[in-house]
Amino acid sequence: MEISNRRIPTLAELAPLPGRHPLIPELTARQELALLARTLHREGYDDHIAGHITIAEPDGSFLVNPWELAWDELTASDIIRVDSSGRVIEGEWNVTPAIGLHLAVHRRRDDLKVVIHNHSRWGSVWSASGRIPPVYDQTSGHVDEDPQLYDEYAGTVDGAAEAQAAADALGQGKWALLKNHGVFIVAGSVRQAHLRAVTLEHRCRLAWHVEVLGEGQPISNPDSLRVAQMSDPLGMPFLWEAMARREIRLDPSVLD
Repeated sequence: MEISNRRIPTLAELAPLPGRHPLIPELTARQELALLARTLHREGYDDHIAGHITIAEPDGSFLVNPWELAWDELTASDIIRVDSSGRVIEGEWNVTPAIGLHLAVHRRRDDLKVVIHNHSRWGSVWSASGRIPPVYDQTSGHVDEDPQLYDEYAGTVDGAAEAQAAADALGQGKWALLKNHGVFIVAGSVRQAHLRAVTLEHRCRLAWHVEVLGEGQPISNPDSLRVAQMSDPLGMPFLWEAMARREIRLDPSVLD
């Protein structure tokens, strides 16, 4: 039997996917946002029309999903553009009154491209309990820090002061649980945002089931999670592409 001497590529080498494997078509930012919403809706980010995603554009404006539409029906042409004050400057729909939460975070951290807020199915359970779910498996450990817990519930975070307080609580973190409210995720790219959002909801879901059973042993050794956490800086290779491709195959109109 011939033994291959091929070196296994690192995550960093795989993540850029430089045209060698056209797993999905080249996407516009609007198409990426629509696909991100649809993939996350399937993961549990499905509280009717609640929730919003912003993508920062080079000109200082932001793409955002419309207030009126559910995440599983979005298409690229539905995406609206707002200016730095949250005013709609392109598109036929309305923007959520809670856009200030996103803008406060974008103003504070110009390294971020994507900001996500939703009342996800399992994240909301832990936000209501005011607890951070433990890490019980590898998939729950893809991101190398616990979520921040913002425990000053201030309603829908429509006001500038409430939005700024939530942004300050996040600080330089990657994600947060907003007590009695939902989840908040930030990232430098769509692929990274997808991984963080999927990881958080998986972690919340599994931890709830394990703790109901009552026999779980959380992973506490950082070395045990080191390989899994290497995925986060760039976003796990192929995961975003696979989930986006599934949505395109199920409904090609998402790209319209």
